[in-house]
Amino acid sequence: MSQAADAVEREAMEYDVVIVGAGPSGLSAAIRLKQLAEAAGTEISVAVLEKGSEVGAHILSGAVIDPSGIQELLPNWQELGVPLETKVSRDKFVILGPQGALDVSFLPFPKWMLNHGNYIASLGNVCRWLGTHAESLGVEIYPGMAASEVVYDEKGAVKGVVAGVFGIGKDGEPGPDYQPGIELHAKYTLIGEGVRGSLSKQLQAKFGLTDGRDAQKFGIGIKELWQVPDANFESGLTQHTFGWPLDNATGGGSFMYHFGDNYVSIGFVVHLNYKNPWISPFDEFQRFKTHPSIRSYLEGGKRIAYGARAITEGGSQSLPQLYFPGGVLLGCAAGMVNVPRIKGSHNAVKSGVLAAEAAFAAIAEGRGGDELVSYEAAYNKSSIAKELWSVRNFKPLWSKFGTIPGIGLGALDAMIATLFGGWSPWGTVKHGKSDAESTGLAKDYKPITYPKPDGVLSFDKLSSVFLSATNHDENQPAHLKLKDASIPISVNLPKYGEPARLFCPAGVYEVLYDAQGENPKFQINFQNCVHCKTCDIKDPSQNINWTTPQGGDGPNYPNM
Repeated sequence: MSQAADAVEREAMEYDVVIVGAGPSGLSAAIRLKQLAEAAGTEISVAVLEKGSEVGAHILSGAVIDPSGIQELLPNWQELGVPLETKVSRDKFVILGPQGALDVSFLPFPKWMLNHGNYIASLGNVCRWLGTHAESLGVEIYPGMAASEVVYDEKGAVKGVVAGVFGIGKDGEPGPDYQPGIELHAKYTLIGEGVRGSLSKQLQAKFGLTDGRDAQKFGIGIKELWQVPDANFESGLTQHTFGWPLDNATGGGSFMYHFGDNYVSIGFVVHLNYKNPWISPFDEFQRFKTHPSIRSYLEGGKRIAYGARAITEGGSQSLPQLYFPGGVLLGCAAGMVNVPRIKGSHNAVKSGVLAAEAAFAAIAEGRGGDELVSYEAAYNKSSIAKELWSVRNFKPLWSKFGTIPGIGLGALDAMIATLFGGWSPWGTVKHGKSDAESTGLAKDYKPITYPKPDGVLSFDKLSSVFLSATNHDENQPAHLKLKDASIPISVNLPKYGEPARLFCPAGVYEVLYDAQGENPKFQINFQNCVHCKTCDIKDPSQNINWTTPQGGDGPNYPNM
């Protein structure tokens, strides 16, 4: 934003607590704050800011949901009607080869990897329900209001955020419809932006929250929602696969969940520490669906939604300090996903509850703007910490030894750690390089020729983005910022083949040539961005900075 726009005077609104992000962690924190105030016979003012056009618009997850978090927040959740739709009826685990498949469901998988008692649902719809419930308790929710800046007080503590800036032109100057936004001030600001949030990244750097921690690790999850014929549908089925089309050195796998009205939620995860820069996670997913054992579930069905999202995979080793002066990090903003369980929403809900309890107690003591050390202390004693500590070596062992040996070793290690209070014969295995640093040189790998999409089972990126209902105002500056505009062509193209054009699942980045096939030019189609944040994570030069566009822009996910 230009200096002229940044220096403008803004109105301020005062709250006890401001929450950034109407995901499971933020909404749970808001609900818990109101529950505590009601129990204490007092009042507490809570505002939730959501950059999506509505609550749930930017929520994407598999999702098989462990209801333990919801149970803790709302013990009568079933009576209240929380939309956890379909109870899991059967778990299936399959190793895929190029044509064949080996069903290994008979193996003695640890109980925590099985889904007995869990529910298949749309996490977006669960958040929509939580948002409505929060509003019924008096929480103020502001959708379409992107929190674009952190506001600090005179001591350097977080005082709140700026939200609702609209009308900045492509040149960075205020346009005719310019709105400067407002400052929302709070005693405590809770950051629940999800994976690789722009404010979370700034706060971690400013306050050194990741000092002494391993680099955070990530995957990209790409998901489609299908509606299939009765003959292909098994209500409550969950299936996970490993292997083809990925090689043993590239971590990842698939999920497929049957729920609701003949819906099949199918997706593919690729760990972003892959080395081969020619890999396109989107195209690996499209190829995966053509496998005979996967095709049989989708044939005759219709693809009705598409989306993509980064996933935190670092676990305990990569967890930052959870508190900073004036606020805390919640859920996936901190990285509370359990990789082998492929679950994080229950931990996100619990983190919101813990943060709300810490903030409420501090406010009751007349405090504000200080460090909620009690939140991290409560986390360290919580089921979240115990769960993540027991599986801390699963991802690094997978990365170190490859998919087939690594998953076996990781599962064995996690079982031992679960039985012996977190003790592991491996100790704590380090993750090593960041995902960006893991990218290999283009000259060391063969380019991959992916099959052309058939428009029936496999599709191109642009038709997929259309199904995400993504929209951005074209008159605003691109929210994808290059630190150095020359690097994509001068460094990334000759050295890595410019992998942004491949790892982006939405066709945002292109390398264009003139009629003679020369003079390459890097183009950013920011209008296509589905806010997955993969570019911010995987760019080998760390030259792309994902920032928030205008509020309400981005995908509008239905039932995702």
